[in-house]
Amino acid sequence: MPPPPRREKRQQQLEELCAATLRALSGEQRVRYRGGLLEVRERHFPVRAPHLHPDPEHDESHAWRGVADSLALRLKYSDQALVHQVLPAQPIERLVFELLEQLRVESLVADSHPGVQRNLVRRFEQWSQQFLDAGHTEGHIGLLLFTLAQMSWILLCGGHAGEQTQMLIEAPRLSLLGHFGAAFGLLRRCRHDQAAFTEHALLIAAKVQELIEHLDSERFDDDQNDVAEADKKARLAFALLLDVDQDGEGDISDGGAAPGNPRGGNNAFTYQVFSRDYDCEHNAASLVRPETLRELRQRLDRRLAGQGLNVPRLAKRLSALLAVPRRDGWAFAQSDGQIDAGRLSRLIISPEQREIFRHERERPHSDCLVSLLIDNSGSMRNHIESIALLADAFSRALELAGARSEILGFTTGQWNGGRLLKRWRGLGQPANPGRLNELSHLVYKDAETPWRRARPNIAALLKADLFREGIDGEALLWASQRLLQRDARRRILIVICDGCPMDSATQQTNQQDILDLHLKQVTRQIEQAGRIELYALGVGLDLSAYYRQSLELDLSRCLDNAVFDEILRLLNGRN
Repeated sequence: MPPPPRREKRQQQLEELCAATLRALSGEQRVRYRGGLLEVRERHFPVRAPHLHPDPEHDESHAWRGVADSLALRLKYSDQALVHQVLPAQPIERLVFELLEQLRVESLVADSHPGVQRNLVRRFEQWSQQFLDAGHTEGHIGLLLFTLAQMSWILLCGGHAGEQTQMLIEAPRLSLLGHFGAAFGLLRRCRHDQAAFTEHALLIAAKVQELIEHLDSERFDDDQNDVAEADKKARLAFALLLDVDQDGEGDISDGGAAPGNPRGGNNAFTYQVFSRDYDCEHNAASLVRPETLRELRQRLDRRLAGQGLNVPRLAKRLSALLAVPRRDGWAFAQSDGQIDAGRLSRLIISPEQREIFRHERERPHSDCLVSLLIDNSGSMRNHIESIALLADAFSRALELAGARSEILGFTTGQWNGGRLLKRWRGLGQPANPGRLNELSHLVYKDAETPWRRARPNIAALLKADLFREGIDGEALLWASQRLLQRDARRRILIVICDGCPMDSATQQTNQQDILDLHLKQVTRQIEQAGRIELYALGVGLDLSAYYRQSLELDLSRCLDNAVFDEILRLLNGRN
């Protein structure tokens, strides 16, 4: 098994390929697929069918291709407005209905797409075998749901279950047909008519819900420990699907995240701060002794010299990415273009003279401001030398490309709350105090300072004792406000961090996910406002749960030109 950073990188690449396949097959261009979550037109699209959730650690690339083809067919052939209108409220009933609708659209794949047909069959067979191997059919609930899935797949998609599966589902299949056989038999006939299909699917889903409730009551009365344990495993296997967002469409608000939807909303969430009295903003160099700062800069230069980074090449590519044409005077004595009245006399003196025109000259100009916001929490110490190199080289290349840049950091003033925690305790420890630590925002390089003058200050990133805890949401607000205060045609904010927000005092005295919810709230606000392009670089971590545009960096290897190529591809994705 590959080490975690490489596995996460592979997962990210597979999901990017899935998104490309989805766009190509469905014709829907505004599709994003990251972290197992599907977004269409910037709205969460629930994926509840059990065979559409491959395991990132064990499933191979062909499994993801099957998932991509299945989701593309769902986008192409299913009226999601109708689904949202009739979607059942009960979790299992909703799961069954979604499974039947998913298999309906998979049955509509054209014969002219044999590769897609093979991918769909292979994925469903793979999921079926994994479900059997995990022992989820040993209980009544797991066996019932598995039987229904196999029956529906065989009927709608023409699948062929193996001998082991056929023997396993024979008895429960007859029992299920006794409850809804008439409606089930009509599914294939009306699969091209979603409205008619929906009526039968809803009836089947309601019957399955009743059966499982009846099985639950019987299990409670009989108190069969073995069966109860098997049913518990089956429920855990479907947990991702049973805990999906309750509004059916996964509508995302500016609040927190609903269960099963890390990017979703919770309108009841309100972020609050106990006190801002001790919050401060520092010039990072002022916190380091001058002689120490010189030593850190020399250390950074030695490491930079050994990296072999091609900064001029990076600057050239950044210029092509960020620059736009801008009028820059006139080019005279041209053979075509606009007539230059000042040169008409030359035509009389020398009739053969034809260079009497002028062109409006345009030159590339980078009216762009890029802010690098670096997490200065304790866990980043292990990576900070590579990150300092990245920030230093990137800032220098941006300046060569004609763009402005700033390098910022965020941490807390104390560990475990510090003065604010003491004040809170002195006031009798009121419930839900909100953020309970003092912020420390650091400026390593501001937008007005040239890179050459800021070189010593950037080395302050290597001062390890400045790193404490991290409150990401408020840091994003601070960095975005700095960007909006400056004139620029294009504003880019790049966050570099290695995990979720963490402040022990705040997390121990409030709801556990207060900082996570606030970060998702802030990123959503920035992305929806559209005034700032927001990107995230995760150090050995996939940050797609928090940021729409993110990249996982593997800094365990040498920081080379390939790393910057990946970052440029991320920035270019907006086009």
